[in-house]
Parts: sequence; C-alpha cells; structure tokens
Amino acid sequence: MGTNTIWAFVGLLIFLAILIKMGVPGTIGKALDKRAKAIEDELDQARRLREEAQALLAEYQRKAREAESEAEEIIMLAKREAEVMEKEAQAKIAEFVKRRTKQAEDKIAQAEASAVGEVKDAATDLAVKAAEKILAKKMAGKAGKKLLQASIAEVGSKLH
Repeated sequence: MGTNTIWAFVGLLIFLAILIKMGVPGTIGKALDKRAKAIEDELDQARRLREEAQALLAEYQRKAREAESEAEEIIMLAKREAEVMEKEAQAKIAEFVKRRTKQAEDKIAQAEASAVGEVKDAATDLAVKAAEKILAKKMAGKAGKKLLQASIAEVGSKLH
C-alpha cells in the first residue's frame, strides 16, 4: 500500500509541475488580483457614493432648516398683518358706529326742531284764533269802529 501512496504523490507532483509549467498559478493569481482590484474599485465607488449621499443629506437637512425658518418668518409676518388688519377693522367699525350715531343724533335733533316748530306754529295759530275771537267780541260796536279808524290812520302815517 505504500507504493500506491508514493505513486499518487508522484502523480500529484507531476500534475502540479504541469500546472506550474502552464502558468496556472500566475493566471489564478492574476484572476484573484483582478477580482481583488474589482472589489477594491467597488468599495471605493461605494465609499464615494456614501460620501455623496451624506453630502446630499446634509444639504437637504440645511435646506429643510432654512425652509422651516422661512415658514416661521412667514407665519410671524402673517400674524402681524392679521393684528394690524384687526386693529384697522376695529378702528373702521368704531368710526362707522360714531358716524351712524352722529347721523342718528342729527336726525333726532332735526325731528325735535321740527316738532318744536310745529308746536310753536300750532300754538301761534291757536293764539291768533283765540285773539281773533276775543278781538271780534271786543270790537263789536262803536269802540271797534273808532279803534279801526285809529289803526288805519296810524298805518297810513307810518307808510308815508
């Protein structure tokens, strides 16, 4: 059994010698080097892509912060504008109420003056009618004729 092992060993050595003579280890080494180089290139590319992704992430985060800041500024401006608009609206409402109150007061004063005028006119008419009745009663007869002639003469003298 020993000789079979020796022949197997010799066969192996011959096989290995043929492989070495044909340059198989160099080819295998070149293939492994080529594969290692490809893996290294892929790792470099992955590293570059990772760095680019991190840069993009940082840029997007910065843009998100800027957008958030701008949104907060817009909200603050909108609140200020709303407050100003509210104050203006309140001032306009107060002015409107004041103007309407003044108009109502003017109408009331006008109606009051008109009513006072109507009462005065009615009182004057009533006083004239009462005076007419009283004078008509007192002017009946001779005394009335004398007073009438004296009045006509006085009016005539004042006209000339």
